[in-house]
Amino acid sequence: MNFAELLLEPELPAGVGTPGVIVARPEGDEVTSYFDLVDAAKRVAATLADAGVAPRTPVACLLTPSAEVVAAFFGTWTADCVYVPVNPRLSDAEIHHILDEVKPAAVIARPEQLDRVKAPITRIVAAGGLGWSVAERRNVEAASHDPGIAAVSFTSGTTGRPKPIELRSDAVMRLMDTIISTVRKGRIPTERPAMPSVIPVSTSLWAGIYNVIFAIRTGSPPLLMPKFDAPEYARIVRQYQIASTVIPPAAIAMLNDEPGIESLDPLKIVRSITAPLSPLQARRFYQRFGVMVLNGYGQTEVGGEIAGWTARDFREHSDKLGAVGRPHDGVELRFGENDELWVRTAYTGSLDPKGRLGDRLDGDGFFRTGDIARLDNEGFLWIEGRESDMVNRGGLKVFPAEVEEVLLLSDAVSDASVVGVPDERLGEVPHAFVVPADGDRAPDPGDLEQLCRQHLAPYKVPVAFNTLDALPRSEVGKVLRRILIDQATT
Repeated sequence: MNFAELLLEPELPAGVGTPGVIVARPEGDEVTSYFDLVDAAKRVAATLADAGVAPRTPVACLLTPSAEVVAAFFGTWTADCVYVPVNPRLSDAEIHHILDEVKPAAVIARPEQLDRVKAPITRIVAAGGLGWSVAERRNVEAASHDPGIAAVSFTSGTTGRPKPIELRSDAVMRLMDTIISTVRKGRIPTERPAMPSVIPVSTSLWAGIYNVIFAIRTGSPPLLMPKFDAPEYARIVRQYQIASTVIPPAAIAMLNDEPGIESLDPLKIVRSITAPLSPLQARRFYQRFGVMVLNGYGQTEVGGEIAGWTARDFREHSDKLGAVGRPHDGVELRFGENDELWVRTAYTGSLDPKGRLGDRLDGDGFFRTGDIARLDNEGFLWIEGRESDMVNRGGLKVFPAEVEEVLLLSDAVSDASVVGVPDERLGEVPHAFVVPADGDRAPDPGDLEQLCRQHLAPYKVPVAFNTLDALPRSEVGKVLRRILIDQATT
């Protein structure tokens, strides 16, 4: 089954309500029925066909989280085209970089955004009733992708320029169905209407698109949050009686720090997605709200989640909070130099037919994740940090996450990040950036150094502590370390 068939020919069990799309709005939530969503997707496909967009060519989309964007990506797949999400919040230069990389045959955007496309446009075809237009790029030689490629998504760009990754619908579905089977343990709901799936990450990111697909696959209406807001999230949980949901680590931290939220009832389980979750934040969340925190691990390059927790794992192994869980069925792990994690799934064998990933994919189908990891005796996977983030201080390894956890023990610190900066004698040294808990009072560097020396080996103690109003973060909350390194070295 490809993604278009998932919407147009759903395999929903009897008794489960057909999903639509809900968009959370402060002035009142917008609800689009399943049938209206299907109709809109078909109109998108017809518009692309009328514009002469050929199958297997990319279609870029600059829409914000909405029912229209869900119709746009399912309509693109219905037209047998390749969907390319582009975040409208990016700068013009970043948008141009993505368009130059993927060479789309058309761009879907609202009329006011079309002047940012900066490419030869011969005509604009309006999509009636959907509020956006298709810009046809006829003077640009569009790229063409192999059959089965559904989307091109870009990596997060936390350490370098974002890179395009091709995603196959059949392989993503196989990974997704493995997770669904693990969570449900063979049980399929057949009585009450499906609970909405809250999606608090942008649909300009693969994580957001993936979770919309996941929701529809399970017969649950996706509920989009255009922008995460902690009180609004609590309102959604209460109003829609949400028992379980996905959530990024940055949102967990925001909920932990929001004084106005007394309860998240009836929420029972959250699954952390998109970035590593701090064990400290996981413990704070569980202690404050009594909600199970099920960590997970995956990468855009491999299409989705490859390891995660179950509720049973949490009940039996709560002492392992901080691990990313156990590998899902069909996932093989291998540990290379410096304990770098390599993974092989049904997906990775066909991941890179054009050889763009170079040494990140070996001849046996193992993909190099770039993460330093270990597997304990009970089969739980622990991510120590990114190899690219690791600070090599005169041959001694410093993992930023370990130092950041200590800095967050200070009542004067609300957020922290540690990066490696060049040093003539040692090669690299750790440099800390902190956000004060009290916005008017910077933490005392001497106090932070003393705290670190209480909990860390001397070589792990940062050589400097800088205060920022906020850490630079990507759309999913990952710290943009390259920006911090630039600040530390200029």
